[in-house]
Amino acid sequence: MLKVSLPPTFGITHVLPLLPGFLARYPLIRPEWHFENRPVDLIAEGYDAAIGGGFDLATGVVARPLAPAHIIAVASPAYMTGRMAPVDPSGLAELQGIVMSSVHTGRVRQWTMRDAAGVELPAMLSESIVVNDPAAMREAALLGLGVALLAVPDVLQHLERGDLLRLVPRWYADAGAISLSYASRAQMPAKTRVFIDTLLDLFRRDRLAERFAGSLG
Repeated sequence: MLKVSLPPTFGITHVLPLLPGFLARYPLIRPEWHFENRPVDLIAEGYDAAIGGGFDLATGVVARPLAPAHIIAVASPAYMTGRMAPVDPSGLAELQGIVMSSVHTGRVRQWTMRDAAGVELPAMLSESIVVNDPAAMREAALLGLGVALLAVPDVLQHLERGDLLRLVPRWYADAGAISLSYASRAQMPAKTRVFIDTLLDLFRRDRLAERFAGSLG
């Protein structure tokens, strides 16, 4: 059994499509993948690996950065029709905001955005719609309900298809890194090693670290 924790939107969009080829190559491995928005204790909970960011690492666990976790402002073309696009993050407050509340505190997280020159400005969205899940934020934005601040991996395919537009494209918020965490054992199980190799190959092949970088505009 290969027990892995993944963020739901990122995992379903970018990692789950690897599974058919992975199982064809390694048919004896049985995946147990948990799609969840929470930090996990790899050792105590018996995970072989976890993908995410912002976790406190326990003793004996290493985190390998995969890509930046950049937050950008997005809205649908339909929503922006007839509206003036803001020139910097301060202008986002004039639009309807789709925001996320913490499942732990109920508070809405505030982001500070920066540009390539290092200038920083707060991105103060109006709390027109409040949800508690990034996927719900994305779907609300796709429905034309307002502007959302979301991680690039969660909206990349929609940006590339034109379903969403990036607003204030020179600006992004830095949420750290998307990392792959696993136990630092002298003898890593073969199932964990081949999963790590498969994931790293995906990031190299599809240039995901580069494409996830909101700093590139």
